[in-house]
Amino acid sequence: MLSSVVSVALLAGALLCLALPVPAVAVAARSTGRTTLSVLSFGAAADGITDDAEALVAAWRVACRVPHATVLLPSGHRFLVSPVTLQGPCSTKLTLQIDGTVLAPADMGSWPKPRRPLQWLNFKWLNDFSIQGAGTVDGQSTSSLQTSTGHWHSSGAKPTLVRFYNSFSVTVRNIQISNSPQCHLKFDSSGGIKVKNITIASPGDSPNTDGIHLQNTRDVEIRSSSIGCGDDCVSIQTGCSNVHMKNIVCNPGHGISVGGLGKDNSLACVSDVVAENIIVQNALYGVRIKTWQGGVGSVRNITFSNVRVVNVATPIAIDQFYCDRGGGARCANRTGAVAITGVAYRRVVGTYSFQPVRLACSDARPCTGVSMVDVRLSPAVSAPGTVAQLCWNSYGEAQGTIEPLSIGCLQRSNGYAMPLTQPFNYTC
Repeated sequence: MLSSVVSVALLAGALLCLALPVPAVAVAARSTGRTTLSVLSFGAAADGITDDAEALVAAWRVACRVPHATVLLPSGHRFLVSPVTLQGPCSTKLTLQIDGTVLAPADMGSWPKPRRPLQWLNFKWLNDFSIQGAGTVDGQSTSSLQTSTGHWHSSGAKPTLVRFYNSFSVTVRNIQISNSPQCHLKFDSSGGIKVKNITIASPGDSPNTDGIHLQNTRDVEIRSSSIGCGDDCVSIQTGCSNVHMKNIVCNPGHGISVGGLGKDNSLACVSDVVAENIIVQNALYGVRIKTWQGGVGSVRNITFSNVRVVNVATPIAIDQFYCDRGGGARCANRTGAVAITGVAYRRVVGTYSFQPVRLACSDARPCTGVSMVDVRLSPAVSAPGTVAQLCWNSYGEAQGTIEPLSIGCLQRSNGYAMPLTQPFNYTC
């Protein structure tokens, strides 16, 4: 059997090349053939008070050059880490093992503005990389109602907690991510993403705290996870395709969302998204597609199946008049729109507190190929008042059991929609 022991002398030489101090104990070798480097061996205080970012970066730089290496933040310790970028390219099968608690700095208000980061733990240019463990990543931003001077939200800096850029074959599993000042887990310009058995937890009143945010990212699998936040539990933005979500609990939040797309007349392309076996509770929306007027591009082949909603304001929504600017010129009517076609709602059941179905499609680009199969929605007992469903310029067909019958309000003409008039190079 090939020995997994890596000599301290070899690692010391690597460290000298990097002009880093040699730790007293650099390596713990495992019989599995992996090389484990604990941040404690690189000088981490692990007291939750001293900044351990330097120790984390030092361990990362060594592990990055060793195949099958693990950077370990061990259990029973609290690691305060200032914003860092951990980047590749690295050797194969690098793992960040988080068994302890990693804390973001709570006091950011005193930092000079140029140093206020857009993300806290920033990973980029990685391939075949995993984050895993039984630990917690804590942003220490607890509520939009908290106004103590110096915290993330009062400093004007609202970074993403964990962000991946231009990374491929990435797995995030088992850890808990909590109390982000903004988005919790973001993937940008990446592919081959697997998120499994993670927990995301932030208060429902924390603004813009999306759970998982995808942008320009393909081939994504999100499974068996619990997400509670103050915005979209999963947000799927332009450039995403082949996204599969299964066995997700969203409570609280704004549900599973595609968009907003097409902002400022931009091109937006999303395709082949499946969300199945989803539970959404105490949320603003259940499953939603939202686009800005004036955009171009397309949303196609979207399937929501086996979705249970409990006390959700609007379980099913398409909003092609989306605008979060509070009115004004940005919300003015425009003829252009991101085309939406091929959207299926299968076995969506449960209770709503405001409106069961809202399909508000563009006057110029109606939604086509929309289907509802076995959709059963009833008002929640505690709902103070509800409004009727809306199907505006939405073409398709309702089948199976539809309760109440009025929500099967899709227009069943020939499904004709105005063709795209933009030049070919502006369409997906």
